[in-house]
Amino acid sequence: MRRIKSFIIGAVIMLLIVMIYNYVTNRNDDRDTLTAQTALIEKQVRKVSKLVVTEATYAKVYTYENTKTYGWGDFYSSQKRALIVSNAKAQIAYDLRKMRYEIDADSKTIRILEIPEPEIKIDPDLSYYNLDNGITNRFEARDFNNMKRRITKDLRGKIIKSNIVKNAENRLLTELSQIYIIASSQGWTLEFDGSKIHSEKEWKTILD
Repeated sequence: MRRIKSFIIGAVIMLLIVMIYNYVTNRNDDRDTLTAQTALIEKQVRKVSKLVVTEATYAKVYTYENTKTYGWGDFYSSQKRALIVSNAKAQIAYDLRKMRYEIDADSKTIRILEIPEPEIKIDPDLSYYNLDNGITNRFEARDFNNMKRRITKDLRGKIIKSNIVKNAENRLLTELSQIYIIASSQGWTLEFDGSKIHSEKEWKTILD
């Protein structure tokens, strides 16, 4: 009878040992899988984080005039003029390397905290024609700097209202959609500004 009782106790102990071993083993397997998945997610998000650039060229002709007056009641004036042809290269860039995000392995969530603002760069290639100096009002270096500054400002205003901005936003949306695809393919959740993203189309609504 004692042998049977000892056998039963031994069997129960062995069963408990096996169950504990399986629990610990399975738990370790889960952790290993999660770690590998997290590393994959982070690698893919970093791959998306790059410089997104949209470029365009703008050609325009400007006329510049400057008049200086002298004496009481503008007794005498001297005017200088110039014809300027601008072939400007405009660039709108989203540097997604500056994007702030965090990866929460416990909740399997990618949180995008901040998307960088677009950087607008304008390189006006100016050609000057018909430089007409006044007798006492002649072109100086500051005149050319002033013309370049005013032309750049004019171009910036037109670029902001042009299709190049929309094209840049579409490219940004395409790149950010890759993060959603990465997250959903691995069973993760994507959040931006506290809102969960359930589809690629939601990106457009949130970013507008």
